[in-house]
Amino acid sequence: MNAVLEAKQRNQFQRSAKTELRENGNFPAVVYGKDVEAKSIFINEGEFFRVIKEVGRNGVISLTVDGKKQNVVLHDYQQDPIKNDIVHADFLAVDLSSEITSNVRVDLEGEAAGATEGGVVQQPLFEISVTAKVSEFPENIKVDISNLAIGDSLSVGDIRGSQPFTINHEDDEVIVSILAPRVEEEPEESDAGEPEEAKEEE
Repeated sequence: MNAVLEAKQRNQFQRSAKTELRENGNFPAVVYGKDVEAKSIFINEGEFFRVIKEVGRNGVISLTVDGKKQNVVLHDYQQDPIKNDIVHADFLAVDLSSEITSNVRVDLEGEAAGATEGGVVQQPLFEISVTAKVSEFPENIKVDISNLAIGDSLSVGDIRGSQPFTINHEDDEVIVSILAPRVEEEPEESDAGEPEEAKEEE
């Protein structure tokens, strides 16, 4: 059963109306999709965060607009960088059997063997573009790095076969690698600190 998020249709678009929305703990949004007429709505911010925490960034939400339900996914949202308030959100109406493409977070699991030997874990790819059915879309991709030694790496091709969805990256794109520890070079000796008497004897 999908998490339910209540919304109401938005009919006033003046700046004062947006200000009033935010003063009441709401924010403007839009829902659209194939064969679905775009609709302007507003949502309670607290309820929005509750539902996203429950289903995840890519989870299916049962959006109820004035009593009418529609399965949607959160397509995009804008957040105030200072206040962290939601400024606006876009919801995509979906058929659960259809496919969507979106970015999925990569989570590293375990402690790399090379890291215990002083190696440095480097992760160039924090998100991976994935295409999957709406009902099967993953919230994240877990990558076990516990067997990686210094000098080892994992690329997209190494995990492609173990995933039940399409990964939209080249096989040689590196997800994570274990770099050798940096060795600091000792400073070269110089005669700058020799006593004046020693220099005069030369």
